[in-house]
Amino acid sequence: MGEPHLNGAYYGPSIPPPSKPSQKYHRPGRDGGGCCCNPFSCCCGCLMNCLCTCICQILFTILIIVGIVVLVFWLIFRPNTVKFHVNEASLTEFNIRNNTLHYNLALNLTIRNPNKRIGIYYDRIEARAFYQGQRFQTVDLQKFYQGKKNTSNVSAEFKGSQLVPLGANEMLKYNEDLRAGRYDIDIKLYLRIRLKFWFVKSTRVKPKIDCELNIPLSSNGTASGGPYEPTRCDFDWR
Repeated sequence: MGEPHLNGAYYGPSIPPPSKPSQKYHRPGRDGGGCCCNPFSCCCGCLMNCLCTCICQILFTILIIVGIVVLVFWLIFRPNTVKFHVNEASLTEFNIRNNTLHYNLALNLTIRNPNKRIGIYYDRIEARAFYQGQRFQTVDLQKFYQGKKNTSNVSAEFKGSQLVPLGANEMLKYNEDLRAGRYDIDIKLYLRIRLKFWFVKSTRVKPKIDCELNIPLSSNGTASGGPYEPTRCDFDWR
């Protein structure tokens, strides 16, 4: 039999309609778009960034203000370095026996505050005595307040005995000093002071004073190595 004839046109199997592209819902601000963030307005999930920005700006502003205040105070007061001198020194005993140093040393110091607008509170003055790098005594001096453009006198006394293990080179230097009748003794002052500007007091600062002295040994009021020369000390703010 022959194939049946088709009454209409034949187009093949039906084609399904094209699928629509899926649309994903985006919540505003998820992809970082539209984020408005500044020190005064925080939105769109940027709260932490805004908070950090605000804190940084506040801290930076505070530092600038503090720097300006310090500069103004410095320009107004212009602090000058305090001057320390050891004007008098009396050494009546200084000898080493069996690695033990026996000593008797008295000092008179002057402290000059040259500032016109700054007073100084000496809350602590610790004096340490050294011979060839070996500390042999520490004493605390009297604390006091020093006014503007003022000179103060301070006394220090070191007396006693102390073990000082010196090596061969140090003993050689000691014997040279013994023959010369003069000894190189270092006095270091460790301070805790506060500065007073009008009615404002500063925080404590801790400068160090270094006095390198060459002191003659005295016997019956006579210095065998010649007179003592007043010595200016070095001031270090550390």
